[in-house]
Order: sequence, then structure tokens, then C-alpha cells
Amino acid sequence: MKNIFDSSVVQEVIKRINTLDSNSTAQWGKMNIGQMLAHCSVTYEMVYEDTYPKPKELKKWMLKKFIKPVVVGEKPYKKNGRTAPQYLITDQKEFEKEKKRLIDFIYKTQELGASHFEGKTSHSFGPLTTKEWNIMFYKHLDHHLQQFGV
Repeated sequence: MKNIFDSSVVQEVIKRINTLDSNSTAQWGKMNIGQMLAHCSVTYEMVYEDTYPKPKELKKWMLKKFIKPVVVGEKPYKKNGRTAPQYLITDQKEFEKEKKRLIDFIYKTQELGASHFEGKTSHSFGPLTTKEWNIMFYKHLDHHLQQFGV
């Protein structure tokens, strides 16, 4: 798994994002390009913004037990997999705005560095290691960039 906290990996990911344009189409799935970029930003919104309510105890336990291993494990996501409700983006999104927003989140994460994330509590999964944060950030981005052919 590539390390999203490494500046060369960040540059590679951003280069891939900058390859996209407003006419880019998905090779699978239902999202258009603006929706995909907004969807990828949700992970960062949960870290940096107070946009979504935190799950209550039972739901958080279920997320930790059943979803966390998929999200922070190294096995790639399957195409057309189910997503959490807060990640569903159904309204139209402005491509350039969403692209800039996602890139800004990626830069912020890299600038804060791996040590900032060691033991940091995730919105849904409780405390995570730097490795788990890295996998969650990178794997999700890589999955959706592949979805759009970059």
C-alpha cells in the first residue's frame, strides 16, 4: 500500500486527479465525476469538519466489528460495492470546486503527517494506527481514481 503521508505519493495522486476533467466517465458505478470527487472528500470531512453525526454505541460497535476490517484492510474494494449513507452523493456537484476541495484535503493530510494520525480517533471506528489511516485514505482514493480510468 502506498503511503499517502509521503509527498511523492501525494504528488502522484494529485497528478492522477488533475488528469480528470469534467467529461471523465466512470468505468463502473453510478457516480459522475463531480459526485465521485465529493464522495472522496467525505472521508476527509469526517476528520476535519463536524459535518456528520457520530454513530451511537450500537452502530459504532457494528461499524468497528464488520466494516472497519474492510476499510482499513489492505484488500482492494470490490467494484460496485455498497457504501455508507453519508457517502452517497446523488445531487450534482461542480467538478472544479470538488477537485480543488479534495486536493486541499489531501495536501492538509500530508502536511499534518503520519505522526498526527497515530492513535487519532476515527469518526466511525475509534482510534486508528497511522497504517490504518493511510490505508483508509489511499485505498479509497485509488479505488475511485481507477473507477475513472486514472
